[in-house]
Amino acid sequence: MGVRPPADNSDEPDVIEFGIAALDARLSDVDIEYPATAREVRDAAGHITVPFDASGHSMTVAEALDETNATEFDNEQELLNDLHPIFERKREATRNSLLSQLRALVPF
Repeated sequence: MGVRPPADNSDEPDVIEFGIAALDARLSDVDIEYPATAREVRDAAGHITVPFDASGHSMTVAEALDETNATEFDNEQELLNDLHPIFERKREATRNSLLSQLRALVPF
């Protein structure tokens, strides 16, 4: 997923990536040979922090792997498909928090 940041004249990127889109971009820098076990993915990419919402809340790949029952991934797409619901659950939980609801009421 991605969201356009507020318009201003800075050198910030045009789109803020989060969730699976952010994970996909970060995995391109990691050498994982598929099929790969969850442990192999954790060893190669577990330290990578991935934002799961546009506010910048994040979790590591290792934390996401802890929440899935998958033990092996035949390819990167399967890894992304298995982790997608975890990032979505985190995003929804953060969106529904009291602090997030209060922030939505503030006009700035």
